[in-house]
Amino acid sequence: MIYILAAVGAITVAVLLWKAFGADAISAARGPQRSAPPVAPDDDPDFLRRLDEQRKAEED
Repeated sequence: MIYILAAVGAITVAVLLWKAFGADAISAARGPQRSAPPVAPDDDPDFLRRLDEQRKAEED
């Protein structure tokens, strides 16, 4: 009987440690992974500047 209680206690401790220090807890501690949202070409200022320069060059 004591072995069953020890096994249940060990499993409980193992599960609690896994919940506390598992892979999910490590990634949550790092914070959310934020990446820059994709920028469409018509919203990209560099693209618009280059497009304007090309248009002006073609006019000349």
